[in-house]
Amino acid sequence: MEHLFSLLLPQLPTLEEIVTWGGYIGLFLIVFAETGLLIGFFLPGDSMLVTAGLLIASGKVPMDIVWLNILLCIAAITGDATGYWIGLRTGHALYNRPQSRFFRRDHLLKTKEFYERYGGITIVLARFMPFARTFAPVVAGVAEMTYRRFAFFNIIGGISWVVSMTLIGYFLGRLIPGIEKYVEYLIVGIVFISVLPLVIKYLQHRAEQKKSRSTTP
Repeated sequence: MEHLFSLLLPQLPTLEEIVTWGGYIGLFLIVFAETGLLIGFFLPGDSMLVTAGLLIASGKVPMDIVWLNILLCIAAITGDATGYWIGLRTGHALYNRPQSRFFRRDHLLKTKEFYERYGGITIVLARFMPFARTFAPVVAGVAEMTYRRFAFFNIIGGISWVVSMTLIGYFLGRLIPGIEKYVEYLIVGIVFISVLPLVIKYLQHRAEQKKSRSTTP
């Protein structure tokens, strides 16, 4: 993965360089931007966290895994909170906008209802999916999901995402020396496992729709 980006855009730093030169502050800013600012969707997330854990385990970076997790959990939680407030502020204007061919206000209202009923698990699962982790809190704000409910799942999702990714890298680095050379394959596996529940849920939903259509007279 990172090798592909290096081949296409060789001037970009590698993940190891980002972790090494960025340090605590750099990684904090990247996690905050990716989760809280719409322009941060292209930033490395899972791969950077796992790489950080691998490099700490191998002793290649002078960082403490506990302090890194504390700082990045704060970054992830405050980042999602920022995205929520961005969506909430812009959402008010959308609710007052009349329905037209290019704007379906009824769809926005349905989105709001969806987040009120199922938004919590969406906020948690989105943490583990590229792109979705950037836009999910904004959509929750636009849908006017209550902040108390959002904050609860934001904290759960932020902590579980950061800690699981860094510790996967850290413990694998401890158990398998030299595994950092194959981090791109590890990330692909992690992303696949992360999106698998949603794929299964989607297929189940499609099967239920097909079944209901076949039974409808």
